[in-house]
Amino acid sequence: MSEWSAFMNREPDFFENLRAELSGWRTWVDRAIVLAYAVVAGLCVVAVTIASEMAFNLFAGVYQRHWWAVLIWLPALTAAIVWVTRKWFPGSSGSGIPQVKAAIDPALPPEKRHLFASLRLTLAKMGLTVAGFLAGLSVGREGPSVQVAAGVMQHARRWMSPSSSLDTRSLLIAGGAAGIAAAFNAPLAGVVFAIEELSGRIETRASGLVITAILLSGLVAVSFFGNYTYFGRIQIPRLDSDIFGPGLLVSLVAGVAGGLFARVMIASLTNAPQRLNAWRTRWPIRFGAGLGLFIAIIGLVTGGATFGAGSEAVKQMLTGEDQLNPLYALLKFMATWLTAWCGVPGGIFAPSLSIGAGLGHNVAQLAAPDLAPALIAMGMAGFLAAVTQAPLTAFIIVMEMIDGHSMVLSLMAASMIASLVSRMISHPLYDTLAEFMVSNAISTPAKDPPPAPPREPTLDDPPNPAAEAPGPAQPQ
Repeated sequence: MSEWSAFMNREPDFFENLRAELSGWRTWVDRAIVLAYAVVAGLCVVAVTIASEMAFNLFAGVYQRHWWAVLIWLPALTAAIVWVTRKWFPGSSGSGIPQVKAAIDPALPPEKRHLFASLRLTLAKMGLTVAGFLAGLSVGREGPSVQVAAGVMQHARRWMSPSSSLDTRSLLIAGGAAGIAAAFNAPLAGVVFAIEELSGRIETRASGLVITAILLSGLVAVSFFGNYTYFGRIQIPRLDSDIFGPGLLVSLVAGVAGGLFARVMIASLTNAPQRLNAWRTRWPIRFGAGLGLFIAIIGLVTGGATFGAGSEAVKQMLTGEDQLNPLYALLKFMATWLTAWCGVPGGIFAPSLSIGAGLGHNVAQLAAPDLAPALIAMGMAGFLAAVTQAPLTAFIIVMEMIDGHSMVLSLMAASMIASLVSRMISHPLYDTLAEFMVSNAISTPAKDPPPAPPREPTLDDPPNPAAEAPGPAQPQ
């Protein structure tokens, strides 16, 4: 039998599969729904990006005109954000990534998934994140973008057929990764984030559609902002054996600092410092205002460098403008930790990159000034990998944000070393916080619906003998 005859014998199977694929119209409707929601998720992230930049520019204007006003502005707005968050939207507090991990946790009852991902929380997260930038807090918008996009994507399930291969968990993973892709303009990082940080794996039958949704959300961001890099394109000097010693030092320092940061964050957000968190629970508004005052003072000490996400400070370091406080990394560390401890909605991705850049900058000033851009990039990747313990996501994010394809091996090595060092110091940050949230959600009983008000009797009601029976005589 010739090869052509063998192919013709297999021909009916091919066309049968093709007909089966094309005849399942409902499958194509489900796919269209998912991709439409991916576009909406990307638009929501774009809206958060634009609104956050406008809000922080407004804060920067206040700071530049009346620096002393920050001492009132920042604590007052922090207290207001904490009050709104705790009273109406407790599920929006914090980064947003632990909430999505909690929502996809198999231990969480499905009826409590709305506590961590829903359209209501999406709208609240968007508004409160923008308010955090308006206040001048040390926050990022990338973590909130994960929860925002996940809340949008999971809503698609109600319009899809029950037999669809995409369940709510897959939609949450797709939405969370789409948020990273759109926020950083880094589609590859979004795909890796979905596998490494959110799920550990993607179901084979749904992987194509999930990845397409992630890339589509990233494409929406590109259509608005262009094919830009987050921190611009840095000039990397020729890398040779001279970078080995300083690069190893940056990786170790970033690993230790990132592990300590994760450990402090876990302790603060899981009620480990009993006395301080008792005050936080009893007087949350005053606690938030007090920490807001500390954050304002730190910002004034650094000349405003620790306010916001810190991207401008990183750009200054990458371009060689050495005007930052030598203690910038430590003070940004403290400002980001205190901001998270307040309980306001806001991410730590961008602040972590700023802290890592400060560490790399300090090492470069001490050991190899001519290698400063490369060491700053390695510090960014190393510290982010140490905090998240997701080294692949960290180095790909940094590589895409600085157009650092010539530093792939250096960034990968820094991320891996820093992540290993961090694992000796702290448990994984997002996993630990997600487990804490799930445990609290399971242990908290669901609220019973309020009893219906008593109905007035009508003439159509059957007679009630108990009501008609004469009661005891009342004293005159």
